[in-house]
Amino acid sequence: MLTEDQLKELKKQLLEMKEDAEKEHHNHDGYLNNEEDQGNSVGELSNVNSHPGDLGTEKFEREKAYTLSEHAEEQLDEINAALERIEKGTYGYSEHSGKPIPFERLQAMPTARYLVEEQEESS
Repeated sequence: MLTEDQLKELKKQLLEMKEDAEKEHHNHDGYLNNEEDQGNSVGELSNVNSHPGDLGTEKFEREKAYTLSEHAEEQLDEINAALERIEKGTYGYSEHSGKPIPFERLQAMPTARYLVEEQEESS
């Protein structure tokens, strides 16, 4: 069972992670929206001045930004779920067995929902 100080430390860590993930999501999402606003769609091949390599690079960058934005969004979902568990009083307990998750595991992975051995079984 977590002490009050441990819980405060983990909540602070989660809030910092949330801020970072929101910035990451906003940066990549903003890049994607900015590209769309400027009409820089890779699908528009009428731009004769563009070298095929440039079009490939642009497509790669857009796909990378999309993937990173999606990853940040998934991180935000996990972080928000952990913060919700803190509010409900279920944080720090395995969703599988109900056993306490060691503080060390939560320090390394504050969004953990399972014990290490349970995580390996579910993968």
